[in-house]
Amino acid sequence: MDIKALDKALQEIVKQKAELGKLDYNNPKYDDLEEKLHDLEDDFQDEYGEYLEEVIQKVHDQYCPDNDVLLPIAYLGEGAAVDLEKLPGREAKLMLAANPTRLVLKIGKDKQETVWTAS
Repeated sequence: MDIKALDKALQEIVKQKAELGKLDYNNPKYDDLEEKLHDLEDDFQDEYGEYLEEVIQKVHDQYCPDNDVLLPIAYLGEGAAVDLEKLPGREAKLMLAANPTRLVLKIGKDKQETVWTAS
């Protein structure tokens, strides 16, 4: 796995999401940026989806085995809500982050822990 290419592709998606987030739905550039973002996400899924889904499955098995594994892009941004086996009832999210590519487990508002880093 080319970890640098993975991280570069992930950073590009994050950048496009940020650009899209700055625009109003009525902006004439919105639809084009949204389409470009979807294309980037599709390419990312085609190229890295299987690899990341295996990694995410291992993290789920360790921390939140009762949750289904989603597509990797579902963990971007705010992340995906998960139910922690060892801390039932606590609000938790699993997030895919870039630079370096990693999975971060955020528990409540204050605690976060990197649970996997691409290497």
